Amino acid sequence: MKLSMIGLGKMGGNMTRRLLRGGHDVVVYDRGADAVAGLASEGAIAATSLMDVVSKLTAPRAVWMMLPAGDVTEDTIHQLADLLSPGDIIIDGGNSNYKDSIRRAGMLQPKGIHFVDVGTSGGIWGLAEGYSMMIGGESAAVEVLRSVFETLAPAADRGWGHVGPSGAGHFTKMIHNGIEYGMMQAYAEGFEIMRAKQDFGLDLHQIAEIWRHGSVVRSWLLDLTANALKADQNLSDLKGWVADSGEGRWTVAEAIDQDVPAPVITLSLLMRFVSRQDDSYSAKLLAAMRNQFGGHAVKKE
Repeated sequence: MKLSMIGLGKMGGNMTRRLLRGGHDVVVYDRGADAVAGLASEGAIAATSLMDVVSKLTAPRAVWMMLPAGDVTEDTIHQLADLLSPGDIIIDGGNSNYKDSIRRAGMLQPKGIHFVDVGTSGGIWGLAEGYSMMIGGESAAVEVLRSVFETLAPAADRGWGHVGPSGAGHFTKMIHNGIEYGMMQAYAEGFEIMRAKQDFGLDLHQIAEIWRHGSVVRSWLLDLTANALKADQNLSDLKGWVADSGEGRWTVAEAIDQDVPAPVITLSLLMRFVSRQDDSYSAKLLAAMRNQFGGHAVKKE
C-alpha cells in the first residue's frame, strides 16, 4: 500500500524504514529537509509540502502523522482536511489526548475523511522489534490499513489490534503509559534499596540479569535496566531529572474523573516532579517542623 509519513523524528523515521522494508511505497514529508533527503536515499518518495504529499498519493489516500501532541498536530490536520477528499484517511500515531482524537474525528466526518488514532509503543527499538499499536476508529478504515499495521507490528497477528471507536487507541495508549510510570518507579525504588545495602556489596547488573530469566518481575523494562547498569552501576553520567510526556498526567486525571483509585500511578507521576527539584522546599519545611516539635537534628547548608 502507498501512504505518506509526516513527521520524521526517530520513531517516524524508523517506522518509514520498516514500511519500506515491508514493500510499501512511502511518501515522506518533514519540516527538516535533511530528514526527508535521508529517507529518500533509502527508497522513500520525497515531498516538499503537504500539498505535494497529497498529489503524490492515489485515492483512497492514507496520511500517517508522527507529530508532537498539541498545536502542530491540530494545525496539520486542519491543513490536510482542506487538501484531502472523501474516503481518504488521516492517521495520528503520536501521543495525542484521546479527547482531542474524538473531537478531530467528529470534525473530519462531515468532510467524508476518516480519522484513525493509533497509540504507538516501541520507541527506538521498533525498527528491529516491531511496534505495539492500539487502534481506534471506524472498522472499515482500519481494515484498509491492515497491511500497514501487519508490517509495523512485531508479527502480522501479534502486537496490534482495533480496540474501539475514535479515541480508543489514544485512550488505551494513555493508560499503557500510566502503567509504565508505575512499573518504572517500582524498579527504580527496588534497585535504590539494594544499592543502599552497602554491607552486601550487591552487583546490581548481576541481579538484573538474574531477574530477567524465570522471575515473575521479568519484563522488557528490566532488560533495558540491565543494559543501563552494565556499563556503570552508579549511572555517573546521568542527572536524576525525569521528564513526563503528559500521558501520565492525563491518566491520573482520568482516574479522578472515573472515581478509580490509582495510587501507584499517581505517586509515580509525583516522583517525577520530585526528581526536578535540586532542593525541595517541602523537605526543608518537614525538617524544620520535626526540629520544632521534637528537637530533632537538622542538617545545615
